[in-house]
Amino acid sequence: MYRVLVTESLSDEGLARLRESTEVDVRVGLSQEELLSIIGGYDALIVRSRTRVTAELLEAGHRLQVVARAGSGVDNIDVEAATRRGVLVVNAPQGNTVAVAEHAVGLMLALARHIPAADAAMKRGDWPKDALIGTELRSKTLGIVGLGRVGTALARRAAGFEMRLVAYDPFVSTEHAARLGVEMVSLDALLRVADFVSIHVPANERTRGLIGAEQLGLMKPTARLINCARGGIVDEVALARALAEGRLAGAALDVFAHEPPGATELVSSPKTVCTPHLAASTEEAQETCALDAAEQVLAALAGKAARYPVNAPIVSSEEMAALQPYLDLATRLGSFMGQMDGGAVGRLEFAYAGEPALHDTALLRSAMLVGLLRLVVDEPVNLVNAGAVAASRGLAVAERREPGAESYTNLLMLRALTTEGEHSVTGSVVRGRPHLVGIDGFWLDFPLEGYLLLSEHIEQPGVLGRMGTLLGEAGVSISFVQVGRWGRGSRGVMVLGLDDPAPPGLLDRIRALPSIRSVRLIKV
Repeated sequence: MYRVLVTESLSDEGLARLRESTEVDVRVGLSQEELLSIIGGYDALIVRSRTRVTAELLEAGHRLQVVARAGSGVDNIDVEAATRRGVLVVNAPQGNTVAVAEHAVGLMLALARHIPAADAAMKRGDWPKDALIGTELRSKTLGIVGLGRVGTALARRAAGFEMRLVAYDPFVSTEHAARLGVEMVSLDALLRVADFVSIHVPANERTRGLIGAEQLGLMKPTARLINCARGGIVDEVALARALAEGRLAGAALDVFAHEPPGATELVSSPKTVCTPHLAASTEEAQETCALDAAEQVLAALAGKAARYPVNAPIVSSEEMAALQPYLDLATRLGSFMGQMDGGAVGRLEFAYAGEPALHDTALLRSAMLVGLLRLVVDEPVNLVNAGAVAASRGLAVAERREPGAESYTNLLMLRALTTEGEHSVTGSVVRGRPHLVGIDGFWLDFPLEGYLLLSEHIEQPGVLGRMGTLLGEAGVSISFVQVGRWGRGSRGVMVLGLDDPAPPGLLDRIRALPSIRSVRLIKV
């Protein structure tokens, strides 16, 4: 009989399902050393967020076939090490969707009707009936930042309150949004019109500080902000200041940059409603996640397909060796495209030329989707589920193969059709390193790595010199420059490799230069 180790709390229903056909040991609170000493006796491991599944632990678990996360995030699991050892990693991304969406609705109602303040006053013996006049949700505009699983669930529930729905998500098609009754807009436009703003994006380099002082300044003084996603997305100091100065009516927070946050100015503000990271904490969510994890463990041990695999599908070692350089290129190419400005994406086109076209391109397509989507969606994106994640957002995907590769022996091309036009990027493996060799029809050639400053400009003398001066004054070193142009006075693109990230305010100074149409700092 297979043996399953459970190192964190799991619902009775999940444990009962496992015990139908496996031997289950529940050992909560193990130290890493204790876990290392016993893991070799188990075929499966089920964890939540506290247990660290390291490369060392996976190596010690010589019998392990599957590691299951009874929840969504897998930051505590070394997925690459698991893949190298042939250990399947699964998660339960759907289990807490409804719980988080309902918590966002609850916080929205608490803000609108002053429910916590009213309750506290009653417990003090007061009766502040006239002092706590609320507002209705009906006919108000809800702005949803991130229209993934949770954002979509929130939209469906908010529609029942007869709210107007707008959303910002560059990787959701307008057709998908329209089916939900949601209008897709830019982030700035959303912040300007929304009466309530609810955040549902992952925390990463792209979204950290997404809602800062500048963005809060766009919101109406009667607007209210809700964050049930991740700490760090909202600048908490700027938010506390906006509330104290009356530039925002209220905020409800379930997550914080540092948890627990303590009695900060933001938590102590009479204009905030705060909960201790409770959004996913419902009996139903815990049970669903536990059952999803248990079912997938049993399926994996029986040699069947799991519903939510996280790590790479198994391919032959020969095919993987041939594809590996292009997988890295594909992921970086998608990441570069995902960080370009260009409106909401509706259709993606992939092309493979030369050597990559001779192989199974399914993994390459998935790798480009991983790079494109992982900074913007609220669930793990990997080589296994990337296609399904794209489809769930209404993104149309097409691809073609071209055995000939123009002046390069290998090329990968990605084209995105957006609400504002289209963008394309082309990459190649040059001397074993991923290079970007084309942007929007301009031919360039530079290593696709590190910090890259991408600008679109009108080609005139002095553009590069003025940018270089500003970078030098800010103490930022330039490692290379690549310019694509049609001719003087025409549109051009320029990419500068930077040794360090641009300090705050530098991009705004560059944008203010004559002839600069747009500028973006990209990290790959």
